[in-house]
Amino acid sequence: MIRVLFLLTFVTSNLQAQTNVAVSEKFLALGDSYTIGESVAEIDRWPEQLTQELRAKGRNIKRPHIIGVTGWRTDQLKKAIEEAHLQSEYGLVSLLIGVNNQYQKKSVERYAPEFEELLHKAIELAGGMKENVFVVSIPDYGFTPFGKPSQTEISKAIDQFNDVNRLITEKMGVRYIYITDLTREGLAKPEYVAGDGLHPSGKMYSLWVERIVKSLGL
Repeated sequence: MIRVLFLLTFVTSNLQAQTNVAVSEKFLALGDSYTIGESVAEIDRWPEQLTQELRAKGRNIKRPHIIGVTGWRTDQLKKAIEEAHLQSEYGLVSLLIGVNNQYQKKSVERYAPEFEELLHKAIELAGGMKENVFVVSIPDYGFTPFGKPSQTEISKAIDQFNDVNRLITEKMGVRYIYITDLTREGLAKPEYVAGDGLHPSGKMYSLWVERIVKSLGL
């Protein structure tokens, strides 16, 4: 009898372990240079850091699937998503896009519908679960050595783009995580800027992750 109970316990535990592996969450991070982590090591990218933090808190999540390239605008990200033929199977989806629309002098009016379309797609890829999607605000590169000469102009434009993406995100009932204020410490704290003098460093991305984790309620 004891042997049978032991065997049943072993089989049950084994099945539970297999089930846990099977239901591990997939994380999709959509964006541009900030999401791909331009000029930082792979482990310092914020989606990678977030994954490690979530795992440390007991969340069973796979390494992030990142769709992002330095220089991408909203329309380019949309095209890449379409070409990737993704399935609606992600337990967590992030969206951070717009800095290149601003940098390349594209209008906020054009950005708005393109961002909204991308957010609808992000929700779709999360299986329609809005609570599993979050938007990250656009960083302010005016507070970097690269952007310093035009800091006032850049900051004003970044605020305009963030006003738009925040409004759309809140209207659609999706979590919005504001990190722009953190990036405005870049000139006062050079360690928050990567070696290229433009993108965030791993230390800056760690601050983002702290805020994201808190927003996720973990």
